[in-house]
This record gives sequence, structure tokens and C-alpha cells, in this order.
Amino acid sequence: MYEYELHQLAVAELIRRADQQRTVRRAVLARRAGRDDTEGKVEKNRSWFTRAA
Repeated sequence: MYEYELHQLAVAELIRRADQQRTVRRAVLARRAGRDDTEGKVEKNRSWFTRAA
């Protein structure tokens, strides 16, 4: 029974670490996506483009 409890503690710790790594990865990706907003908004009037064949 003692080995099973140790195993359960190890599994819980691994799950916690994986969840923390996922959270950090999401935060990094969100920050990176926020920085890429330099292009600005696309205009609605796009009449200057010619129609493709």
C-alpha cells in the first residue's frame, strides 16, 4: 500500500508540472501574439485591387 501511495504522489506531481508548463507556454504564446500587432487594421475599402481572372 505504501508503494501505491508513493506512486500516486509521483503521478500527481507530474500532472501538476505538466499543467504548469502548459500554462507557461500559453502565456508565452499570448505575449508573442500580442507583440505581432504592428501591422494595423485592414481597410474595408479594397477597390484599388484589380479583379483576378
